[in-house]
Amino acid sequence: MKRCMFVDDSSVVRKVAKRILGGPDMVVIEAASGAEAIDMCSIQMPEIIVIDGALPDMPTEDVIRRIRSIPSLIKPRIAICLIEFDLGAIMRAKRAGAQDYLLKPFDRSQLLARFRNLDAA
Repeated sequence: MKRCMFVDDSSVVRKVAKRILGGPDMVVIEAASGAEAIDMCSIQMPEIIVIDGALPDMPTEDVIRRIRSIPSLIKPRIAICLIEFDLGAIMRAKRAGAQDYLLKPFDRSQLLARFRNLDAA
């Protein structure tokens, strides 16, 4: 069973993602801040991590770098979640170690399609 972490300060976004993705093949865990995500990853690294592009406690790129620096056999697929297409933010996240992005608000079909891409890569 795969583990996915959604890092977003909005409990609504986290709950929607959990409802869409959670099931027999995937456990969705939630973090409300970058610091909480880093702590959770140091305990058990998920296979997929989706990080909000505008966290209140630290820049998204720092969260990605710090997660990437945690020693783990699991090398997670990381995507940032943005409210609008921002090439600069996407490139900064990719340089920090992200592989993909998705846009909010997302619906079921968009999220599932993006997760097929993350899962296959």
